[in-house]
Amino acid sequence: MSRLSKICTSVLLASTSLSVAYAQSAEDTPKAVDNGEIIVTGTRATGMLAAESAAPVQLLSQDAISKVGQPNLNQVLTQLVPSFQAQTQGTDMSSFSLSARLRGLSPNHTLVMVNGKRRHNSAILQVIAGAFGGSAAPSIDLIPPDAVQRIEILQDGAAAQYGSDAIAGVINIITKSNAEGGSAKANFGSYYDGEGDSYSISGNLGFKLGDTGFLSLTAFHRDNDYTFVGNGQTSVRNLNGSTVQLNAANSAFQPIYNGINAGNGTANINGGQPRSDLNILFYNMGYELGDVELYSFGDVSHRTGAAKQGYRTPNRICQPASVTGGVVDPSLCYQPTVLTGFVPLQKVDEDEYSVTAGVKGELSGWNWDLSGTYGDDKVKVWTTYSANASLFLDTSKVASRTLGFTPTEFYDGGFEFTQFTGNLDIKKEFDIGFADPLTFAFGGEYRRETYAIFAGDAASVYKEGGQSFPGYTQGDAGLNKRNAQAAYVDVAFKPVPAWTVDLAGRFEHFSDFGNTTIGKLTTRYDFNSAFALRGTVSTGFRAPTMAESFYSATNVTPTAATLQLQPGSAAATAAGFDRLKPEKSTNFSAGIVLRPIPRLTMTLDGYYIKIKDRIASTGTIVGQDSSGNPVTNYTIGGRTPYDIVSSAILASGKTIDSGVLQRGIQTFTNGIDTRTVGIEFAARYPVSLSFGKLDLNLGMNYNENKVTNNRLGVIFDSAAYAFIETSTPKFKSVLSGLFTSGAFSANARATYYDKSTILVRPANTTGAPILNFAGGVPTYYPGVVKAAAIFDLELGYDFTKFLNLSVGANNLFNKKPEIPGLTPAGLAQNGVGNGTSPYINNQTTIDGPFTHGPYGTNGGYYYIRLSLTF
Repeated sequence: MSRLSKICTSVLLASTSLSVAYAQSAEDTPKAVDNGEIIVTGTRATGMLAAESAAPVQLLSQDAISKVGQPNLNQVLTQLVPSFQAQTQGTDMSSFSLSARLRGLSPNHTLVMVNGKRRHNSAILQVIAGAFGGSAAPSIDLIPPDAVQRIEILQDGAAAQYGSDAIAGVINIITKSNAEGGSAKANFGSYYDGEGDSYSISGNLGFKLGDTGFLSLTAFHRDNDYTFVGNGQTSVRNLNGSTVQLNAANSAFQPIYNGINAGNGTANINGGQPRSDLNILFYNMGYELGDVELYSFGDVSHRTGAAKQGYRTPNRICQPASVTGGVVDPSLCYQPTVLTGFVPLQKVDEDEYSVTAGVKGELSGWNWDLSGTYGDDKVKVWTTYSANASLFLDTSKVASRTLGFTPTEFYDGGFEFTQFTGNLDIKKEFDIGFADPLTFAFGGEYRRETYAIFAGDAASVYKEGGQSFPGYTQGDAGLNKRNAQAAYVDVAFKPVPAWTVDLAGRFEHFSDFGNTTIGKLTTRYDFNSAFALRGTVSTGFRAPTMAESFYSATNVTPTAATLQLQPGSAAATAAGFDRLKPEKSTNFSAGIVLRPIPRLTMTLDGYYIKIKDRIASTGTIVGQDSSGNPVTNYTIGGRTPYDIVSSAILASGKTIDSGVLQRGIQTFTNGIDTRTVGIEFAARYPVSLSFGKLDLNLGMNYNENKVTNNRLGVIFDSAAYAFIETSTPKFKSVLSGLFTSGAFSANARATYYDKSTILVRPANTTGAPILNFAGGVPTYYPGVVKAAAIFDLELGYDFTKFLNLSVGANNLFNKKPEIPGLTPAGLAQNGVGNGTSPYINNQTTIDGPFTHGPYGTNGGYYYIRLSLTF
């Protein structure tokens, strides 16, 4: 039996067990009950119930959102939505803007809306984040959970209805509109090992505005502390516990290394989760003036954070051994405090705000809605507790053996993304003799976006810049703009009472790449109250994000330099890469809705998504190896990597430090086509018991991604394939039950993740070369996070009708990803010798687990929450 067949069989067995369980515990005279939620996502029709939708829409209620232990919406969606996976750990800047994906596609393929209006993107581009690379999607972590009334997730292509980005689906966050009352929450949590303490406090208040208005205000504060991974660094100690033995030139440091190793001084410096402090103020307001309603909502947020960037040994920045007769003198080395090395910090200061204002009403039966939304996300970056090695050496006075100069703090520059969106939506119902009135809707959208990069200070861009993160040069800096205009039409009708049809078409024009026209057909037929069929066929597109189109940087270390090229720039063109164009998609889905008995609703939907010209990173094309030798033993489009890299650097106008021998480039390009197929199952039924109520939910998702065409050839190698095809678990299921009895509640959840696999290279090894250029094929090893079941539990008690105390745990049994195994070379040397890392991973962390797994590296998390409603 195939894997997919087994999963389909499991779905059928699960649905059968749900039916039997309900039949045994239902009331004697049950009444047909619908969930009763009116949805606004995926349809222009008014008064549509979720259970009647022609497209799969999952609703997350305020109550469900409140029972997730970690107070951020990424965790809410990860724990409650089977097709959703959030990034658990980032690299460099991505640590401060963790992204999420639907159906294993890019975060950029999901449109995020707030109250039906497009949310602005993040200014942070995830450049080297593996499966999440290229993401500049909106940060839903900047929406406070206590401001949310419900979340509607349209799990279907909807670009024809809402525009760019809606290839995988739409997340529409509906905020509270209370005119009175409020709530307050205090939450404390920590991981089982005592790391990552998290504190949050939030409150929501509703106010009346005159006789017909409301103002809902939400304030939120959250503080997260560091977590760490692994048990040390191979730069100081070997796996067998012995100290790394230094060579003759560095022998003077041996006592220092022995002291660090004896005190286990590098055990807690490998950063996992960064420290962060987040403050948000969110508002939603409305006021009715007869047939016209004024409304506005928005937020302002401020985040500061710091991420540990990896241990630097004490002999990292010293005057050369030639000054002291072949032996490095520790007294002539950079000493930030004491001579034990240093751990740079990447610090971030993020200011974000968004405001939407609009007016809507009715005129002669036509409903209209005119609105404008402006969002701004600005990020500044510093590197602290660091040093510029080249600046230190170049300012040293060798003759007098005088120490050089380097700052310990560098302003690296920053980014800013702004977006203005203006919308006009008009609709009217016409009675033309069908079962229900026909809904005719049309409208337009204007969007203007800017993306800016700011240069760093002089020290941050001097040669390789500060250790761990160089600044942005004047060549990287700049302001780019684009605008887009769109028009759409949408018709929904019921030719007969049981048949729903929804047709949508959209035309968009972008100033930077031209026009596109797309369409969508959705239909549903209810054979009876217990069985319905539904399906969708659509075309879609995704415009490149501004960050994908215009980001550029120079990443320089003392031994290597990589230029991130702006697509379409002179440098990218010289390397043979064009500017980006839109991705195009074709979506098919079909499903059934089952309501075999009262209160029980089940859905089963299959989908097929084809994406052409998908945007992907080229990865690093190395033109000169670590010895400075040209890489010429394979070709890309008839040219050697050396020729390609040399041409790009020359065209960029940038000067690379002559002491840097390894040189490379990378960029984003429309290099591949992909295919995604999957099946989703959802079931819910509430059970009335003699001693309480039990609400059971089951969700399953099976998803396969496949690269069907690779126009990049050897550039897009097997590791890149793995990020697309196997880095996300193919199967995920969520089974949850909420039991309430009087003042007591218990919420239990079991999430099963299939294995996830990437391909990695050893960070250091005395075996085969890290990068074997023969034929352009690197040496890789499989990095597997095995299948696992994660259990969550929360117990709550209402001490009064206003006061609730809840305690709980996410990842109750403290499951963590596997620690990478040994390479063949590592097995041979058994971790003994010169400090090389035998682990199959691209890091030098001892006992560091894989970081690409779906449930993170930190393990179990416990929490206590005090809630007050009034």
